[in-house]
Amino acid sequence: MATTEETRPAAPLEIEQLSRLSYLSEVVQGIGITLGLGILWGLEIVRNAYFRLLDRLNLKPRRRRRASAFPPGRPRKHRQLRV
Repeated sequence: MATTEETRPAAPLEIEQLSRLSYLSEVVQGIGITLGLGILWGLEIVRNAYFRLLDRLNLKPRRRRRASAFPPGRPRKHRQLRV
């Protein structure tokens, strides 16, 4: 199937000049993103080291009883709202 649309030549590329203030804001934003990702990476390293240490020490959980989503005793009666 042939298309009937004509191909148009692409418009010339125009580069927008940044002012000094916008250039500095872009640089500061890039530094901020880089520092934030570096902090997250460092926290991930600390978390991995902590859990590897716990695995090496083979620590048992603090509580001996099984955990339950439902508390012991009789369940509460729920009031039904009339609509």
